[in-house]
Amino acid sequence: EEIEKRGFKKALVVSDETLLKVGVTQLVTDLLDEWNKDYELFTKVKQNPSIENVKDGVAACKKSSADYIIAVGGGSVIDAAKGIGIVIKNPEHADVVSLEGAVTTINKSLPIIALPTTSGTAAEVTINYVITDEARKVKMVCVDPNDIPVLAIVDTDLMAKMPVSVAASTGLDALTHAIEGFITKGSWEMTDMFHLQAMKLIYENLEKSVAKDQIAMDNMGLAQYIAGMGFSNVGLGIVHSITQQLGAVYDSPHGVANALLLPYVMEFNGVVVLDKFRKIGEAFSLDMNVEDDRVIGIVVGAVRDLSKRLGIPQNLKEIG
Repeated sequence: EEIEKRGFKKALVVSDETLLKVGVTQLVTDLLDEWNKDYELFTKVKQNPSIENVKDGVAACKKSSADYIIAVGGGSVIDAAKGIGIVIKNPEHADVVSLEGAVTTINKSLPIIALPTTSGTAAEVTINYVITDEARKVKMVCVDPNDIPVLAIVDTDLMAKMPVSVAASTGLDALTHAIEGFITKGSWEMTDMFHLQAMKLIYENLEKSVAKDQIAMDNMGLAQYIAGMGFSNVGLGIVHSITQQLGAVYDSPHGVANALLLPYVMEFNGVVVLDKFRKIGEAFSLDMNVEDDRVIGIVVGAVRDLSKRLGIPQNLKEIG
């Protein structure tokens, strides 16, 4: 119905080989077939999408004459789709490298419909996308309001086939977004509202969602989305700045690296945001009627214990 309402004619469906293999992409393409909607598939997206992935996608998009993109996947797929959509409409950035940073592109992306398959990245609602420059071993953070999808459909049916490890790490990625967005220098009342509610939902529902409890999965879908609404307006912190380098040099999965680093960075930051740490503890429903010198230990301990229960690696050696 949304495709017809917008008058779109042909889609480039961007996904990855794993989602294609396990039948998640097919949930979308079957629906397109049922409605006689024209599309072509592009599934050459890596877990840390590269400049080459974007260039290949641009070529596929041009060849197909698609007038919109459907991104079916996690943050990697949606980020690749954003890069493709931006370059199609702004060919002066065909090198992709020139999109790094806060770039002012002239034209809005080719329209993107984003269908996230993980409960973590919020790529479907943010102004950011991350592309790896493999030659320089750098993950380029591209910040551009023109890349925001025209429609996001957060449907936990698409998330149901996530492996347990992916559900755990992407859920903790969402928690990282909420915590970093909450304590970053740019935070303010509106974004605090998003982040506190996201933290509450994630802490209450993540473990249950990993065990495939449907209500908890729905709540995680909502939580990661509203965390994205918050941090997209104020930025993140040094968990992400370190994670970007781990991904660029070692190709480590983004969610795993974030989950691993989060407790360490919280310990480092806690002393200057003690009042906010109390609020984080309250969002977790912890007893925060304690002396100041206990606040950091209680809150970081809760995050670390959650991480351990979910089987997340606890140091860099464990991820090679």
